Order: sequence, then C-alpha cells, then structure tokens
Amino acid sequence: MTQLLLIRHADTDLAGRFCGQSDPDLNERGRQQLAGLVNRLSRHAIRGLYTSDLRRARRTAEAIARHFGMGLHVRPGLREIHFGLWEGLSWNEIEVLDPVLAKGWAEMYPNSTAPGGEPFQQFASRVRQETTFLLGQGANSPIAVVTHAGFIRVVLKRWCRISEQDAWDQTKDYGSIVALDTNHIYGDLGT
Repeated sequence: MTQLLLIRHADTDLAGRFCGQSDPDLNERGRQQLAGLVNRLSRHAIRGLYTSDLRRARRTAEAIARHFGMGLHVRPGLREIHFGLWEGLSWNEIEVLDPVLAKGWAEMYPNSTAPGGEPFQQFASRVRQETTFLLGQGANSPIAVVTHAGFIRVVLKRWCRISEQDAWDQTKDYGSIVALDTNHIYGDLGT
C-alpha cells in the first residue's frame, strides 16, 4: 500500500489571487509556517519527497528535505493549473476587467478555461498521470508530495469521491496535509 501525504505549499504574497503557474516565493508568513508543517510531518516516516517545480512548492519541500535529511524529486507535472491572462489577478479584478467572461467562467467551471489558460481536462489528465506515477512508487512508508490546492482538490474530487466543499475545506489552508493511501482511491485513475 502506498500512502501519499499531499501537502499544500506555504503562503505567498499572491494569496487570494489567481496564482496558478505564477512563481512567487514564500512570504514571511509562509516561512514561519514551515516549522509547524515540519513538526506535523515528524510523526510520519517519510520515504520519498516530491515537489512541483514552482518556487513556493520547492521552498516548502526544501524545508521538509532538510528536516528529514533527504533529497527531493522535482516534478513539473505537480504544478497548479495555469490561469493564463488571469494569473496574478484577484476575482474582483477579473470581474471588473470582463464581467461577462467572468460570469460565464464561474457558471461553467470546470468546463470553461481562463483566457490563455490551461483547459481543465488537460490539467485533470496531468493530475491523473502524476498521481498514477506517485502511487506506483510503492512502499509501506509515506511519500510526501508538495503541490498546490487545485492539484490536491482534483485528486480528492475525481478519485476519492469527496465533494467540492470537502475538498475545498481540506485544502484551504496553506501548509495543509491530506493523507491518502491506495484504499482511498475509488475512481479509476485511467479515466
């Protein structure tokens, strides 16, 4: 059985904005969150550590790697969805910029794409590929995966059959940890 510890990166100055593949570093609050995150992970015998290549995830993973004295594997497939022209904007700014497009996007989500952004089905396919890879690493010890809220929510909703609200609640905090094992994966990762 493979256990995945899906970890949302620590806080950045783009919190509250569409920060898909923008690449901010951790802010002061985020750096302070690292000690608590590492402390919560200390009860796990982590065997492997994987991270998104975006700076906020890498910095979070580097703190974990230092604490556990281990290397980390950087995987660009663990990135957040790309929000295209909406990167770095708040929802209020998007609504002012183009209220009709914003309304349509919200009503059709996840079946609409931000202008110039990554289509949701393409993102979900990437999440499936990465999750399949991680589950294939197999071990009786947990694998820590530092990624992004959207990535974790797709795993929870699509393959663990968790509601949108529950997935949101489990990932809303920076530095949140969601522990899954192969027994939690109900859906077919091949779809």
